[in-house]
Amino acid sequence: MTVDTRRRSYARKQAYGKTFTTATEKKRRREVMNQRSGTKSDSWRAQYQLRLIMDVVIDYDDWYRNEELPVIMLNITNANGTTFTVPIPFRRSSAQTTWDDATWILTSSFIIFTMQSGFGLLESGACSRRNEVNVMVKNVVDIVFGGITYWMFGYGLSFGEQAGSNAFFGVGYFFVDADEEHMGERYAHFVFQLSFATTATTIVSGVMAERTKLPAYMLFSFLNTIVYSLPASWIWREAGFLVQLGAVDIAGSSVVHIVGGVAGLVGTLMLKPRMGRYAAGSAALPMGSPTNALVGLFMLWWGWLGFNCGSTYGITGHKWKLTAKSAITTINASIGGGITGCFISYLTRDWKLNVADLINSILGALVAVTAGCAVVRPWEALVIGAIGAIITLATVPLLDRLRIDDPVGAVSVHAAAGIWGMLSVGIFAENDKLQYLTYGRAGLIHGGGGYLLGAQTAAVVAMIAWSALTSFMLLLVSLRLSPEDELLGADIAEHCIQYENHTIPPSVMGVHDECPSPVSAIIHSVAAQEDKKNNSPIEGDGGSGKMQISSLSVAGRRNAW
Repeated sequence: MTVDTRRRSYARKQAYGKTFTTATEKKRRREVMNQRSGTKSDSWRAQYQLRLIMDVVIDYDDWYRNEELPVIMLNITNANGTTFTVPIPFRRSSAQTTWDDATWILTSSFIIFTMQSGFGLLESGACSRRNEVNVMVKNVVDIVFGGITYWMFGYGLSFGEQAGSNAFFGVGYFFVDADEEHMGERYAHFVFQLSFATTATTIVSGVMAERTKLPAYMLFSFLNTIVYSLPASWIWREAGFLVQLGAVDIAGSSVVHIVGGVAGLVGTLMLKPRMGRYAAGSAALPMGSPTNALVGLFMLWWGWLGFNCGSTYGITGHKWKLTAKSAITTINASIGGGITGCFISYLTRDWKLNVADLINSILGALVAVTAGCAVVRPWEALVIGAIGAIITLATVPLLDRLRIDDPVGAVSVHAAAGIWGMLSVGIFAENDKLQYLTYGRAGLIHGGGGYLLGAQTAAVVAMIAWSALTSFMLLLVSLRLSPEDELLGADIAEHCIQYENHTIPPSVMGVHDECPSPVSAIIHSVAAQEDKKNNSPIEGDGGSGKMQISSLSVAGRRNAW
């Protein structure tokens, strides 16, 4: 087996008419070629030689400062004499991370974490009021329990590079830590990827809202890291088999949105619909707080810019150009989706603009453009976003007709639009010559043929199959709230939070009687103020004392809602 390298630097090639080669590189190349040992297999030798070649590339820091891209084209000749070329991209290598890049990555991570607030507000606004606190709590759980497992083993499974790593998962970086030399790039990369991992789990919480036990969901959040981490390794680690296949997912349409959406679909199929959801037909239920849902949309919209723009992994070299491109394509896609959603809502809702349709159309468009945000044109982003909105709004009523209960429309927004987003890369992507994001290929309309579309399709199938299988195995626990708790609402059942003007069905009166009712609390407060004003002790049998208050308190638990 022979290993050869070719450095491609477009700026220097244009200026000098030849590729840039140094004496140091030639010397190192000769050393690599001379590494021969009868005790080592060809596979081991190739890996060792490739590691030395990668070290040479990393040493040329001036290439990054001069906005030039080092790309290795690995030529391998097998025993039959057949030579084939394998491109080795460095798009996600921590070796490229400068302090400027790390600052950008961390800033984007902080913005992405605000999306948890957006998800919480959107989901709580789409659900009934008696479950809104429980929905917000589950978004906290996603970070707390999902974060600890991602630190323990999730990041290592996704990006580990130690012995034992292969095309399906990484090994190393478990219990993430780093020495002084590598801490900047390692920690910045970890925080960014953590924000993605927690987002994938949050998608599931919305689909299973209003009927899931909190302890069971905590366990799922703790283990769902496995569901996310391996697909991330396939599509974002240089050795991942989807990377080797040539699949492209810039910011996570597949690994975040398809994986999360399919996991949510499996969860809602196992849970069954909410009690009485389809008793009066498949029409959508009214939103608990459209205002909260719209505020959540704005926060997600803002966070999505960090989501997509941060996925360029920096601003040095040519990366800042792709960051700016990602920003405009993200905005244009949401515009295209929003306009399409307005038209569809007016045409299908008797000339009324439905808030849920507006929200889902914009979010579906954002999901769709996520896969190709840095490799499509602004006008193409408009088209991708518009089609994403159409697919999302068509899928929502379809699921309801199939009696698949998705309270927030997350399956339609994330899974359905995510599938379209991945396929759209195979149609609209340009051959990226700045950072080699498409591995030298282009989509159908740019003359790239059908290979990239095929690779994208294979990635979609792999993500769906993996997410469905692993989610089913993780959700084989007792998930569902009891009928009494579901009727009362998770806020009362799980958190002892009750509201005024909350009507309790007669069949569940007295359940969770240990929770103080808001009416009884008000009576106690008013009685205490009156007692203080009259300077008479509240303890006793007469007047407006405790005996009367206790009687009203007991009655209030059952009737004064």
